[in-house]
Amino acid sequence: MSEQLWQPEAKEIADSSVSKLISALNLKDYHSLHQWSINNLDAFWSKVWQLTDIKGEMGDTAYVETNDFLAAKFFPNANLNVAENLISNNLNNEVAITSILENGTKVEISWAQLRAEVCACAQAMLNDGVQPGDRVVAWAPNLSQVIIYSIAALSIGAIVSTASPDFAAPAVLDRFAQIEPVLLLAASNYQFNGKNFNCLGELAKIKAGLPTLKRVILIDSNPSEYSNWDDWKSEFKNLPLEFKKFSFNTPGFILFSSGTTGKPKCIIHSAAGVLLKLKAEQLFNFDLKSEDKIFFYTTCGWMMWNWLLYCLASKSSIVLYDGSPTYPKVEKLLEIAESENCTRLGVSAKYIDLLKSSSIKAIGSYPLRKLKTIISTGSVLSPESFKYVYQNLKADIHLASISGGTDICGCFVSAVPTLPVFAGEIQGACLGLSVEIFDESGLPAQVGQKGELVCTKPFPSMPLGFWNDDNNVNYRSAYFSKFKGVWTHGDFATKSSNGGFVIFGRSDATLNAKGVRIGTAEIYRVVEQLPEILESLAVAKEVDSDSKVILFVTLAANQSLNAELINQIKAELRGKASPRHVPDLIIQAPELPKTKSNKLVEIAVADLINGRKVRNIDGLANPQALDWFANIDFSNLI
Repeated sequence: MSEQLWQPEAKEIADSSVSKLISALNLKDYHSLHQWSINNLDAFWSKVWQLTDIKGEMGDTAYVETNDFLAAKFFPNANLNVAENLISNNLNNEVAITSILENGTKVEISWAQLRAEVCACAQAMLNDGVQPGDRVVAWAPNLSQVIIYSIAALSIGAIVSTASPDFAAPAVLDRFAQIEPVLLLAASNYQFNGKNFNCLGELAKIKAGLPTLKRVILIDSNPSEYSNWDDWKSEFKNLPLEFKKFSFNTPGFILFSSGTTGKPKCIIHSAAGVLLKLKAEQLFNFDLKSEDKIFFYTTCGWMMWNWLLYCLASKSSIVLYDGSPTYPKVEKLLEIAESENCTRLGVSAKYIDLLKSSSIKAIGSYPLRKLKTIISTGSVLSPESFKYVYQNLKADIHLASISGGTDICGCFVSAVPTLPVFAGEIQGACLGLSVEIFDESGLPAQVGQKGELVCTKPFPSMPLGFWNDDNNVNYRSAYFSKFKGVWTHGDFATKSSNGGFVIFGRSDATLNAKGVRIGTAEIYRVVEQLPEILESLAVAKEVDSDSKVILFVTLAANQSLNAELINQIKAELRGKASPRHVPDLIIQAPELPKTKSNKLVEIAVADLINGRKVRNIDGLANPQALDWFANIDFSNLI
């Protein structure tokens, strides 16, 4: 059994939206509520619409079931404008968006200002001839202008796609060139880690590679060949905007896969489908209200940016930060959460691991008085990092480990505010999502048995499809090729005896050690507890008809991988995991490759050490790290 670290107070449980729905339906607990929600999809999603006060016409049906997962329909008769729902807070003078730059520059925008800016921007788009279904894109820092631009585009039925400025031109064109945009929003520079980066050279390459563009708009300056953000929409100030209604399945966003296994997939999302899904999460997983202030550290290139944007739909205020999360101090994000009186703080699991390895103690330095929840996602959060949060950051906090993906623009498993938190576990499956763990034969796994995380019934935020994917061939291959008629998400996981979930890493990165599948996170959890180890990455090398597990480690300053440390690593894995978790070879690496959202790229390393070409490096934050792996000579090592 995992150690219990937190229990909500009785009043918090009673006041929660989860408890109120349990009581209204005369059910017993969260698990019976979850079962009701997946057995009654029409009734559940109707309730989400009603309880979250969505503006629009719901129609008479919330769900039409079919035999084909992809043919299922949600709200087939609904008509709504998602943008209207995102800017519906009538507390005009309250702050809607706080935007902070690394150099300390801070701008606040009220709800009244947000509505006015969205209306002016939408009118400027219409004046440029932007039509429903046209694609408008942003390659920009995480600034309020990108939020305004995106909501304006949704308001007129255009499709939004965003990327962060640390993506070089080839990576941007890999994404945007596929979808042929008509408008591009950009910035002339951005700040990161104490440095200023000029974007104009890369912007010229991007513009040249996107011949469909009608206009490039610069947020912060006005070279003659580009439009200036303020000037572009200035003549449309104070003009009203009619919120035209669109059908539920109108495309609103195109999100991109990481691109580490080939050219990024263009995943088309219904703006309304994402609204329903995230409204459910905001209500039942986090009880968001208008008095909440949410700060999630993200760039415009990660789906958590969309997740944060949609928090506006709960009339909550959001905080944007653009810059390094660790400059000039490792605890920079804690400092912002404290100074801004945030009620929710979202970070990557890797950031929590970094705070832990840096021995940061918020208790006594950053009281985080208003903070109710710390949200962790992006990779697996180890039980030790769970404990670190409660021992060193805040004892009376709801630590919400969540997991989902770009594919669904939301979560499969997430926080449950009425249940205790156990070390290393995600509390439960999201309401309305029929989440299971399947064994290799496609049968439900037993509690504690590892297998594939799947979803056996449709949900509103499943993609409408992939761009230029005739007959959904690639879509079906991506999610439905392993188990017929069942969404297979690609996470290696298990159900816990507490009713929660433990995720061990991506299925395509799992290791087959002596006939047993092992999630890489199981190895990382043990190895990275050693003070000498900064990070680790495990892959399999094919040797004859067998495979050998190779563990790469990066070390703390002034440490070396000697025989003593190697033996200690093996002993720790043998004692705290199993003999099967002990790698065949341990090698010190200068740097581990990661995506721009700070996820380890096991697949690229596995490709290199097995003599295969890496399928795409444009999505990596540090592609140069791969050079070292490409030059390893294993002839005398295995």
